[in-house]
Order: sequence, then C-alpha cells, then structure tokens
Amino acid sequence: MTTDPTLDRIGEAVATHHARGDRDAAREMFARLWTEIGGEQGDPLHVCVLAHSAADVQDDVHQELLWDERALAAAARLTDDRVAEAGVPLSVAALRPSLHLSLADCHRRLGDFTRAREHLARAREEIGALGDTDYGRLIRNGLDRLTEQLSSP
Repeated sequence: MTTDPTLDRIGEAVATHHARGDRDAAREMFARLWTEIGGEQGDPLHVCVLAHSAADVQDDVHQELLWDERALAAAARLTDDRVAEAGVPLSVAALRPSLHLSLADCHRRLGDFTRAREHLARAREEIGALGDTDYGRLIRNGLDRLTEQLSSP
C-alpha cells in the first residue's frame, strides 16, 4: 500500500485503463499528471511509474517506446530509499526487469530484433531481484513468451 498521493493518482489512471477499459481517458489522465509532476525533470519515482504506465495506453508503438525509455531513464536516477519512502514494496532493481521486458517487446514489434534481444538479456540478468511472487512470475512468464516470439521466424 502506497503512502504517496501522486502514485495513488497514477494508480487511478491505471485502473481507468485496466478496470474500465478506457484507454483514452487514462491517456488524458497520464498527460495531466505528467505536466503536474514536471515531466522528465520530476521526482524519478513518479516519472518512472507514470511513464511505464502511460506506455501501456499508447496507440503507436513508437510512442510506447518513448514512454518506456523515459521510465528506464528515471529508474537510473531512482533510489531504494525513495521507493521505500513512498511505501512501494519493491526495490529499484526489482523494477528494471519489467522495464527491459517492455522495451524488448516494443523493439520486437518495430522489427529491431537485435535491440529486443539486448533488452531481453538485460531483463534476464536482473530477474534475480524478483522473488517467487505473483509479480515475479508475471515478469518471468512475459520473458519466456518474448523469448519464444523472438526465436520464431
């Protein structure tokens, strides 16, 4: 359970997409929040979580890739202390496999299989940060699916 009001608002936008299926409304919510947090100059935790979530509601894979790149760049500036302060039960290291998985999938869909494999390898290198939890299994299953997709002609 988070104690960060901005993360709660990001969660509301995510719910708008996942629970209500309203991608357009979620995209608008993310755009407003992006401005409010100061865009890429904002708190790295907010930038990372918002960008990673906003990527999921993009209609264009190039835009999705841009948002996921923003999320990964913000994660590089993020500290475990900041994550814990916000009440997020994960370390920064535990966030990175999902970010690399998303980037790998974007590159796969764009036909850049070399970059897709590079991000897939990075995700696999960092997967040890995830425990045997539902989230860990979700990311591992995603990596397995993407590995199969990249090995098929």
